[in-house]
Amino acid sequence: MTTERIVRIVAGFFILLSLSLGVQESPLFQNSHWLWFTVFVGINLFQSGFSQFCLMEIILKKLGVKESQCR
Repeated sequence: MTTERIVRIVAGFFILLSLSLGVQESPLFQNSHWLWFTVFVGINLFQSGFSQFCLMEIILKKLGVKESQCR
């Protein structure tokens, strides 16, 4: 698995988790403040699309995960 795929999987998981914890209609609802985590993940995905800076990708590279060859 490449760094790009792992970042996408983790971001998607965090969004689904924070929505399930932050939306009142969810059976896992805890507090609506969890929706701020969804905003945080979305902003980071948005900025990394323009700046090509992703802290998680840097950490994964240092851990030895291979990069995508599509660049």
